Amino acid sequence: MRPLNVLSVTSEIFPIIKTGGLADVAGALPAALAREDVTVITLVPGYPAVLKALDGAEVVHRYPVFFGGTASLLSGRTGDLNLFVVDAPHLFGRPGSPYLAPDGRDWPDNARRFAALARVAADIGQGLAPGFVPEVIHAHDWQAGLVPVYLGLTEGPRPATVVTIHNIAFQGVFPADLLFELGLPASTFTIDGVEYYGQIGFLKAGLQNADRITTVSPTYAREIQTPEGGMGLDGLLRARSHVVSGILNGIDDRVWDPATDAHLERPYDRNNLEARLANKAALQKRLGLNEDPDAMLFGVVSRLSGQKGFDLVLAGLSRLLSDGSQLALLGSGDRTLEDSFQAAGIVYPGQVGCVFGYDESLAHLIQGGSDALLVPSRFEPCGLTQLCAMRYGGVPIVSRVGGLADTVIDANEVAVAAGVATGLQFGPVALSPFTDAVERARALWRDRPAWRRLQHNGMSTDVSWRRPARRYADLYRSCVPA
Repeated sequence: MRPLNVLSVTSEIFPIIKTGGLADVAGALPAALAREDVTVITLVPGYPAVLKALDGAEVVHRYPVFFGGTASLLSGRTGDLNLFVVDAPHLFGRPGSPYLAPDGRDWPDNARRFAALARVAADIGQGLAPGFVPEVIHAHDWQAGLVPVYLGLTEGPRPATVVTIHNIAFQGVFPADLLFELGLPASTFTIDGVEYYGQIGFLKAGLQNADRITTVSPTYAREIQTPEGGMGLDGLLRARSHVVSGILNGIDDRVWDPATDAHLERPYDRNNLEARLANKAALQKRLGLNEDPDAMLFGVVSRLSGQKGFDLVLAGLSRLLSDGSQLALLGSGDRTLEDSFQAAGIVYPGQVGCVFGYDESLAHLIQGGSDALLVPSRFEPCGLTQLCAMRYGGVPIVSRVGGLADTVIDANEVAVAAGVATGLQFGPVALSPFTDAVERARALWRDRPAWRRLQHNGMSTDVSWRRPARRYADLYRSCVPA
């Protein structure tokens, strides 16, 4: 097994900047790949938080003219991550969200910002950074989708390209009149290039031109090749199905470890599950819930959107809380959903506690203190919260879609009898199946030995990056000449 150099290209990375699961993947995968003799350097935009976190920054290259301003390529580290950073203040020197202006709308120059990221990646692929020439460039989501296109415009040998779809709902589609501003010749505006229904499609272009395409679970890889799940790209993906694969995400089990987690009131492991009660009490106190160890506590850590299915939770809330059960919610997103959950906290005082936004410490406490975690998504490429729940002895209640179906073994009669169940699945994604799953979970929770087996099974499941990293390493080597 020979060593391999890989450039990972991402618009966010944990622990520096995070809006969703992409950041967790980009932050954890490099360390797991190092065990497979794969050296990863990650290229990220030079947001203020990234520049602040960068240690030992050195200028690798200067761009006197670069997408409307000047820019530099920096090299440095943060923690155990090796980074290249696009330092372009006119593109990335902005506070807040990587993608959204303070008014909640997309930054109007997002096409230029993330084309610049892809352009630098292609330059690195052509040897711009002395001492590091990648044999593979791994481009994540639409923000890096133009990497294979820019590489296709270069002369001479070039690295293989892998494009990973973390959520096909986000595609990066922009007006066609931006073509020349993005440094793309007219020859690229074709069905085999960047053209997508008369516009420029960043993700579409990446999928059309990448050597390999991955997504984050086997079931989602099948779903996106259907008209229902492909969101306009299913035909392309079916045509390229021979290069499409689904590789499950993992979680960083150094960050998500209940035995060492400093965010918890009391650490524990699967042999000391009674210690979870201290975390449950701390969570109840923090969110203003009734401090009752005998109340079943349902947790939520999620973006709030129609995709995530939390309208079902609202519609079934009276049944969810009917026996004194509780809901602890951490999330943000759709304002209507936020307002509705806030109102629920008034209607059900002591039973519903909500925090809107993201709080890493509270996310860990919800995982360590909730009895069950709700993930009722209408579609879910992989999902990470259910993996964290299993790791922390919280039983996930999930819809039977995408990576949720691949990672949670339903506690049906056969699985319970065989001692292999790790959570509860429901389908289709509708109110009645959801509330039925809640009732099944409640019945199991009352049967404490049965519930304890579910917890033990989940905590015994390997949800780390070890197996996925091996699959990625094999995939990289499969597209590089021996």
